[in-house]
Amino acid sequence: MPEPPLKLPTEALDNIEVRISNTISNGKEIRELFARHSDNDTWNSDWEVEAAVEALHVFGSRWTIEILATLYIAGSRRFNQLKTLLSGISSRTLSDKLRFLTDEGLVIRQVDDGPPIRVDYILSEHGITCGRLLSPLVAHLKIHLGSVESK
Repeated sequence: MPEPPLKLPTEALDNIEVRISNTISNGKEIRELFARHSDNDTWNSDWEVEAAVEALHVFGSRWTIEILATLYIAGSRRFNQLKTLLSGISSRTLSDKLRFLTDEGLVIRQVDDGPPIRVDYILSEHGITCGRLLSPLVAHLKIHLGSVESK
């Protein structure tokens, strides 16, 4: 857990918690819609779990969350800038993970012809949408784990 905890004004923290609550309600409604329309002979919980694992597989790989979070929070970065921000990652691992995230459609490798040639890594629209969808979950976990507190 990062120290010290981020201290937010009570009003801001309350606002965040209301938005998290709204997200929880939306998630419940989405889950109910899937359940309502999945009630046929071909549906089973194994299929639901497999589809969920497939949808989330990219987030289960070491370093992918760190890379995506860095690009979401800090914006587009060049390779060496990312390597500096991600302490402990090797150049080979960063290169492999960026290629993987590009193949998954979450990151765009933008090459600007030089001189010098400049390569930036930016989140795609899909990557930005995933970041926005994950933000309420991350906020909830930050509050739950004590990384964010009321002033």
